[in-house]
Amino acid sequence: MSFLDRIAGAPITWGVDGSPGWGHLMDRDRVLTEMVETGLSATELGPDGYLPGDPEELRDYLSGYGLSLVGGFVPALLYRPDRLEAALAYAARAAVQLAAGGSQVLVLGPSSDNSGYDRSVQLTDEDWKLFFEGLDRLDEITGEAGLALSLHPHWGMAVERPEHIERVLDSCEVGLCLDTGHVYLGGGDPVELARAAGSRIRHVHLKDVDPGDGELVRSDQVPFRESVIGGMFVPLGNGGVDIAGVIRALESNGYQGWYVIEQDKALNSDPPSGTGPVEDAETSVAYLRRLAATL
Repeated sequence: MSFLDRIAGAPITWGVDGSPGWGHLMDRDRVLTEMVETGLSATELGPDGYLPGDPEELRDYLSGYGLSLVGGFVPALLYRPDRLEAALAYAARAAVQLAAGGSQVLVLGPSSDNSGYDRSVQLTDEDWKLFFEGLDRLDEITGEAGLALSLHPHWGMAVERPEHIERVLDSCEVGLCLDTGHVYLGGGDPVELARAAGSRIRHVHLKDVDPGDGELVRSDQVPFRESVIGGMFVPLGNGGVDIAGVIRALESNGYQGWYVIEQDKALNSDPPSGTGPVEDAETSVAYLRRLAATL
């Protein structure tokens, strides 16, 4: 099966994010219609409440567009004992919804106790101990729902830098969601991670980054969200991430999971019909089609 048969979209490519004050949320009917028009065959869940919460309603809604559900980003703060139970309860609800919708993975966003994604955090050894204890419990919850847990290294979250990813790989057996943009932004090499940890990768977010903007965020000169608004994330093939190298490495290692086009955006309002995020999505799909012809 060609990797082109495993290309999905993420609602945040259309600016849909659940973070407080992130920006305007486009209507879900328009977002899914544009996904289909772009040639995508599956979607992630998006923020809590964006797509129908009832599993049967969710299945019917997605089937109306011919789309399948292939994952969902679930933020959970695991190293704060006073907030762990609430985080696990939310993740358990999300796991049931994802499994009922046909997904095989739950994508964990390893939250920090900072608000938003603008500030990095460094866990203490005790924080890491608590984090891995919470992670074990979450792994059990997702397993009981029939899902694979995929931890997503992410800028401004508890697992951000290469040394954080290495600690996760060395300390537990949980799988990874390889987000090419966030690994790059954190100072890592997505291609090397794809080669070295290929057997641990359960899910992939394809994201490209303008190198100059990325360096400004990495060096704390510009906040993450401000840079997203300014267009730090660009269509695939237009930035500094070796997207082709990542896909080649994964495919050579036998990866059979989904590749999700995830170009984070923040919008002020609905763009005119036929313009806006859909144009970048079409550019990314065209790039992947050209790449497929070379594999």
